[in-house]
Amino acid sequence: MEPPGNDVVAFESAEKIILRWDSTASEDAREKMIFAGDRYEIERYLQAVDEIQRSMEFATLSDDQNKANSAIQIAMARLEDEFRNILIAHTTPMEAESLTDSSPLPEEDYEDDSPLTKDLEHQESNSSCSYRPTNSIREIDLMPSDAIYDLRCIAERMILAGYLRECIQVYGSVRKSAVDSSFRKLGIEKLSIGDIQRLEWEILETKIRRWIRAAKVCVRILFASEKKLCEQIFEGLGTGTDDACFMETIKGPAIQLFNFAEAISISRRSPEKLFKILDLHDALSDLLVDIEIVFDSKSSESIRVQAVEILSRLAEAARGILSEFENAVLREPSKVPVPGGTIHPLTRYVMNYISLISDYKQTMSELIVSKPSTGSRYSSDPNTPDMDFAELESQTPLALHLIWIAVILQFNLEGKSKCYRDTSLTHIFMMNNVHYIVQKIKGSPELREMVGDDCLRKLTGKFRQAATNYQRSTWVNVLHCLRDEGLHVKGSFSSGVSKSALRERFKTFNAMFEEVHRTQSTWLIPDTQLREELRISVSEKLIPAYRSFLGRFRSHIESGRHPENYIKYSGEDIETAVLDFFEGYQVSQHIRRRSE
Repeated sequence: MEPPGNDVVAFESAEKIILRWDSTASEDAREKMIFAGDRYEIERYLQAVDEIQRSMEFATLSDDQNKANSAIQIAMARLEDEFRNILIAHTTPMEAESLTDSSPLPEEDYEDDSPLTKDLEHQESNSSCSYRPTNSIREIDLMPSDAIYDLRCIAERMILAGYLRECIQVYGSVRKSAVDSSFRKLGIEKLSIGDIQRLEWEILETKIRRWIRAAKVCVRILFASEKKLCEQIFEGLGTGTDDACFMETIKGPAIQLFNFAEAISISRRSPEKLFKILDLHDALSDLLVDIEIVFDSKSSESIRVQAVEILSRLAEAARGILSEFENAVLREPSKVPVPGGTIHPLTRYVMNYISLISDYKQTMSELIVSKPSTGSRYSSDPNTPDMDFAELESQTPLALHLIWIAVILQFNLEGKSKCYRDTSLTHIFMMNNVHYIVQKIKGSPELREMVGDDCLRKLTGKFRQAATNYQRSTWVNVLHCLRDEGLHVKGSFSSGVSKSALRERFKTFNAMFEEVHRTQSTWLIPDTQLREELRISVSEKLIPAYRSFLGRFRSHIESGRHPENYIKYSGEDIETAVLDFFEGYQVSQHIRRRSE
């Protein structure tokens, strides 16, 4: 059956319009764009395409079919060019304020000195863009409504004619270049996982800060806005067409974005990486809901799965690093004594480290779900301390790990303390270091809460015991010189005191005290209050004993020859000399005397 005569006329009229805009046959058609002209011409062309497509349904003769097929091919080629041209004309780089995530960021995330970041921060408060918020997602209108209308008109006809693949490819290539441009503005580099893993950690730290900021912008603004544009143009034009165009545009960039986090999650573990890994984990965890919203289709499932797997690997990396850190603290091998028995670098490092862990209490408490791998099974291992976790059943697994780190740190320090030849200095070293551990715990409310007052009391008792042990090892022998035993002559009815024994006693005291003064002034107690407390404790035992001894026996020495050789110091001289102790530097070999 042939189409009615008026349909033939309509087809020929439509064909004429299509051929007039055939860019392969007309220079004028090559130089002009239909959709850049007036609306009347645009509507005429679209109606002509519609007529050709309608005619194809009724064409029965092969000649008619061939003519219709030829016309539709010419029309589709033209519409593809028009589609591309509209996309390019209205694809402009996102403004700096549009690439700014309004959600709060940790302060350190702003420590990025790239020009874009500074520009973003400057413009953020003055942003005039209007956003349609969906949870934390902010979708921006990437194109004006009239351009979207034209694109939808073209897409509808291309898809109806069987040119879906061509339409998707054109759309994806243009919009992907726009996304790539935004990536460059955000400082997201095209690096493979291997490239990332070969970078120095100091460089990666900066890139991680930038990535966290950029990832929030990409998911919540950039990808969400691209999805919205796909829906505006393609929604309802075939099953999943809008999603296909969305994935054509952002699948590559999304993989590029998440590959960075993946590379970090599978990189070699080391203690210094923990906190940036936790930052990445927190950022990705925070984004997970938004990722589920933006990538909610079946075809984008791989993106959702990748994000979840990266999050899991980051969590596992954090757990692994904590375990390796514990082992490193236990096995840290340095045996060179720190001068003066001061705080060991290991102590400072470990306590600063676990203080930082306490700052991440919420995240770490979620990740650390089992207690440390130690306990009674290690009881026969002389290289590992015992710890009975039964006493700490009420503590969280994270708290147990922090307490365990403090225990193995002390265990290591006790080994290092044996490197000192002077027993008294061994006690000063342990006192300094355990006191530092206590002060760091007290200085962090989060750490103190997790460690608990009972553990803190035990640690306080340990450094006080070390102070007591120091006093015993140093001053028992010195004070022994100030006893009366051995000075009185039995059976004597004169003074009852052996002057030779007394002179020897004063000489011994002077020599011992001078040696203590000479050596212990070079020892260092860096905490001012602790240093002062120990000096006072020494003075309270030494000064009264010396003054009493001097008071009882001064006359016996002064009545003899050269008393100054024996009574070299007054009580005030001894008191002043004690103030030189634990300052950490060499003092004069001669104790200052008031008589000088």
